Amino acid sequence: MKVLVLNCGSSSIKYQFIETEIGTALAKGAVERIGMASAILTHAPRNGEKIRIVGEILDHKIAIEYVIAVLLSKNHGVIKDVNEIDAVGHRVVHGGETFSGSVLITDEVMRALKENIELAPLHNPANIKGILAAKEHMPDKPQVAVFDTAFHINMPPKAYLYGIPYTLYKKYKIRRYGFHGTSHRYVSKRAATRLGKPVEELKIITAHLGNGASMAAIKEGRSIDTSMGFTPLEGLLMGTRVGDMDPSVILYIIGKEELSIMEANTLMNKHSGLLGISGESSDMREIEEAVAEGNKRAKNAFDVFTYRIKKYIGAYTAAMGGLDALVFTGGIGENSQLVRKSVCENMEYLGIKLDDKLNETANGEAVISSEDSHVKVMRIPTNEELVIALDTEKIVNDILKGKE
Repeated sequence: MKVLVLNCGSSSIKYQFIETEIGTALAKGAVERIGMASAILTHAPRNGEKIRIVGEILDHKIAIEYVIAVLLSKNHGVIKDVNEIDAVGHRVVHGGETFSGSVLITDEVMRALKENIELAPLHNPANIKGILAAKEHMPDKPQVAVFDTAFHINMPPKAYLYGIPYTLYKKYKIRRYGFHGTSHRYVSKRAATRLGKPVEELKIITAHLGNGASMAAIKEGRSIDTSMGFTPLEGLLMGTRVGDMDPSVILYIIGKEELSIMEANTLMNKHSGLLGISGESSDMREIEEAVAEGNKRAKNAFDVFTYRIKKYIGAYTAAMGGLDALVFTGGIGENSQLVRKSVCENMEYLGIKLDDKLNETANGEAVISSEDSHVKVMRIPTNEELVIALDTEKIVNDILKGKE
């Protein structure tokens, strides 16, 4: 099956056109600066040169029209007819408590997505725009929603409830939801495959480390806890997000700096994290360069980042009653051998022992722990788009079987 995977933001659309039989993207690209006269479309066919188109793309409808056109392009396309697109899979950030898995998009599902807008006001409206635009251009194609939150939604109450009055949870659905679910699901299954065991027999901690970062405790194939919470702000220190913090701190800052709620939200989400501590950058590569040059604030940022990961490893090992595998993924998790080394340092008491040489030379899917390490430490590149494509294929095939 050939699936067009769309990840729609407020002013951008990332896409991949995936042939599920071979698990490969035939083409991928992005439309950026939607709504501006100088919007940019980048497109990279698997067996061709990357191209860049600049033009006026005023909304998501026109952006998806461009995407379809470039897929059909004589010189840069990978299909000859739009009917070669069998289905469309959409990344949707927040499914609330409504969705515990991927679903075929129906009118009822669209109503539920709109009801969940208040849980993800920056993301779900853009996801909905993308769905409506895709439906307009391809009304006869099945459309599937795959949720960031779905993998975590069946966590036990002891993991998702906050210490606020229970009536507020019932009234406003304030609870831990967690994000990066497609990534955590994908790499945990890949880890099990690498270990030659069913994921249902393993205790795995996955660390998705990028500009946004989260960890998950995956026991017997299910997420039983995760570091992000009601929003993606909780948990690890991130590129520009504050992560775990005493709630009184922000109340104190609001009073001292006379900030509005919007300004406080921007402070915690856009000006904190690695950037806030270091004063240098939100990019771990630049942080590591600054550390090498002796920058103390950059060193503090690096240490806080890796220390929090260590703490979550200890907590999740305790929560699961043991640990079989620790998986690093995401831009930082896959590419920073210094972060992996710092996180695993002095963790032998938990059965984690890194092989320095394997860690430094790791590429693709790789085991980077020593032979005598009780816990297998792994580097596994994530592939959220493939998860979306495969979920879309399964749902569509199930529907077709039901019609037989």
